[in-house]
Amino acid sequence: MTFTKELLKKRIDVAAKRIPADLVIKNGQVVNVFTREIIKEDIAIVDGYIVGTGEFEGYETVDASGQFVVPGFIDGHVHIESAMVTPSEFSNVVLPHGVTTIVADPHEIANVSGTDGIDFMLEASEGIPLEVLLMLPSCVPATPFENSGATLEHSDLEPYYTHPRVIGLGEVMDYPSVLLKDDKMLDKIMDASVKEKHVDGHASAIDADGINVYMAAGIQTDHECVTAEEALVRLRKGMYVMLREGSAAKDLVTLLKAVTEHNARRCLFVTDDKHLDEIIDEGSIDFNVKTAIREGVDPLLAIQMATLNAAECFGLKTKGAIAPGFEADFILLKDLETVDIGQVYKGGKLVAKNGEVIQLAGSITPPSVITNSVHISPVSIEDLKIMMTEGNMANIIEIRPKMIVTRHIIEEVDVRDGHFLPSVAKDQLKIAVIERHYQTGNIGLGIIKGLGIKNGAIASTVAHDSHNIVAAGTNDEDLLKAIHLTADMRGGLVVVEKGKLLASLPLPVAGLMSNMETKVVNERIHDLNSALAKVGCSMEFNPFITLAFLALPVIPELKLTDTGLFDVKNSQYLDIEAVRVK
Repeated sequence: MTFTKELLKKRIDVAAKRIPADLVIKNGQVVNVFTREIIKEDIAIVDGYIVGTGEFEGYETVDASGQFVVPGFIDGHVHIESAMVTPSEFSNVVLPHGVTTIVADPHEIANVSGTDGIDFMLEASEGIPLEVLLMLPSCVPATPFENSGATLEHSDLEPYYTHPRVIGLGEVMDYPSVLLKDDKMLDKIMDASVKEKHVDGHASAIDADGINVYMAAGIQTDHECVTAEEALVRLRKGMYVMLREGSAAKDLVTLLKAVTEHNARRCLFVTDDKHLDEIIDEGSIDFNVKTAIREGVDPLLAIQMATLNAAECFGLKTKGAIAPGFEADFILLKDLETVDIGQVYKGGKLVAKNGEVIQLAGSITPPSVITNSVHISPVSIEDLKIMMTEGNMANIIEIRPKMIVTRHIIEEVDVRDGHFLPSVAKDQLKIAVIERHYQTGNIGLGIIKGLGIKNGAIASTVAHDSHNIVAAGTNDEDLLKAIHLTADMRGGLVVVEKGKLLASLPLPVAGLMSNMETKVVNERIHDLNSALAKVGCSMEFNPFITLAFLALPVIPELKLTDTGLFDVKNSQYLDIEAVRVK
């Protein structure tokens, strides 16, 4: 709606009680996030904005007796693609959880499809009830140590800043480029800065000196803290710390130990990467709020972190509070302590009630450039063999459950005919990353410990951030089968055992998202989980989620890309045999 003088006059007249409001919420216990107090008062709404609190009359009224009225939750950093559904389906899922605004970074699809991917995400999120604000992907590719589907320079990104829903530059994960003053990275930061746009950080394992560098460059947020000590370092430097609870990285409880009454205003909640089934089962930002309250955080403080703090972090001046001049995005809670959500309003309109959306958001058909994104060279059994010519000691990626960081360990492995032999007894499995954008034929091979598969293999085109095919298994035959099945269905997730497909989830939208409805996708995810249990997974953590981050060479310590085994801490490739360094 275009703002006009007539609309301004109407807002003033309602605020002055000369005319009735469009809508009045009456008898609710309003959570004031500015003063952290609860006040029983009416909320007057005109044209989707709050124009007054106190006592008002309206053409329409909602009786909120016995309920708490809180601002709509804001997810400060999320990748829609990680839920494996399109923006419209994502909207249908998170709105019932009280999330009315998200700050999304489309760098997953951008790493596959470049500007076509950004265009699709903007178009697919236009006009849906959920407000989707975008941060432009800063690191496509994430590093020079892998092959992604696109390269985005500052000149590719700069035109998007004129879009009203583009609010900044997404997570700058290439810290070395910032430190070494790489012109290409500095141009991207400058473009955002001169336009007074926000710049997000990604400070995984970066020390206090490194945070100085980021802050000096105008990068003022981080969502990669995994310890309370890291969070405190960032808070003391003046950063906003994003407390993350996703599917792979479950850091919230640990990070809450750093939050105090004195520093909480620089803290906000994010999900980053969260699978659809987990959002459905446990929630989104509402889960973060519930967890914080359970861990002893005052409910009003937790709500403030999920609303006003996030809004202020991104300069969203009309979001995050229930006050005159703010957008009418709010939630009616049946219970404050348990965050029991009854109704959700966006722009003064009821969009969800008792866990269900009022009206499903419409979707668009992705263009063929998005749905035809998996292109691999022929792969054979021979291509998957790991040569062991100088002994039986190997550099191994050790998984840390429910974390995206790994350990670099060296262990003795089984060798047969000069090749590595996977061992279930030792929990040493084979992992492969197959380049899927340009048919280069690149195949990275490695050994992982801790995935927990007892039989068969799994494969996926969700492999952060370049999203090549990543596969792991107990034997080469099933590994090869899983790779081929994934490519044949234009991307997705598969579980294979003894040459047979046990379960799959096709993800033809850039190899990252399904074009099916949420209900169907959720059913297929549960089928995958059943298949994972069948091949021996303990399900202490989700192997697919863990697998997706084993190809990300910006998170320590050891990762695998299509170009080989990579030591993140020392920024160098390693041979699989633990005898020499390339």
